[in-house]
Amino acid sequence: MKTSLICLSFFLLLAYGKQKAFAAQEEKVRLAELDAYWVEVSRAVSEGDFEGYKATCHEKGVLVSGTKNTSYPLSEALTRWEKDFTATKSGKIKARVEFRFSQRLGDETTAHETGIFLYSFTDPEGRWKEEHVHFQALLLKGKQGWKIMMEYQKSKAKKVEWDGLVKTEQGGLR
Repeated sequence: MKTSLICLSFFLLLAYGKQKAFAAQEEKVRLAELDAYWVEVSRAVSEGDFEGYKATCHEKGVLVSGTKNTSYPLSEALTRWEKDFTATKSGKIKARVEFRFSQRLGDETTAHETGIFLYSFTDPEGRWKEEHVHFQALLLKGKQGWKIMMEYQKSKAKKVEWDGLVKTEQGGLR
């Protein structure tokens, strides 16, 4: 009887260890997919690829602006931003965006990402400007991959806050 309990305990611990290792591997895959998502967003912004950027957004997505105390369909924001993508694509301006994360929650089909993004762009005289923004993003994974469902641009961030988030290969915190 005692030997059976010891064997059962051993197998339960072994199964728990395997389950934990499997969950860690799933999380690693999920974060790699999300990192690739943010790389695509960055690429689309820097190349002025409006259609590519639009493809990263859920058709029923919402943009929340903490600085303007409003929310509205992401499709309205895309309409407003399209001119900047066109100007970037034509070379009139340059733009780029980078992301760093303080928290990354989710499962295989949902993600809630919290962090700061740095949007850099040239003004009409060609001088670089930077905007650091605290943000949260809610993403869903469907047949076409990850799509942003809600982007909450909470508030302006300081460079020191940006510097406090550790950059990884893909620009996120781990």
